[in-house]
Amino acid sequence: MPPASARGHMPLSDSGQLLTIGQAAEYLGTGQRFVRRLISERRIPYVKLGKHVRIERSALDGFINDGRVPRQ
Repeated sequence: MPPASARGHMPLSDSGQLLTIGQAAEYLGTGQRFVRRLISERRIPYVKLGKHVRIERSALDGFINDGRVPRQ
């Protein structure tokens, strides 16, 4: 079998790992309802795989960094 790059796509790095809504909620320390609201409000990017929704870990990291409040 040829490597992934020869088939036209690259494997995801750890930061590009696709998480389910439940895994994303656990990663953020919130409930699934909050993650679903972020998706519906388009506050985080997501991937549709058929009827399944997945979120890249890097998108969650970006959401966290965007909400970070600097020290004074």
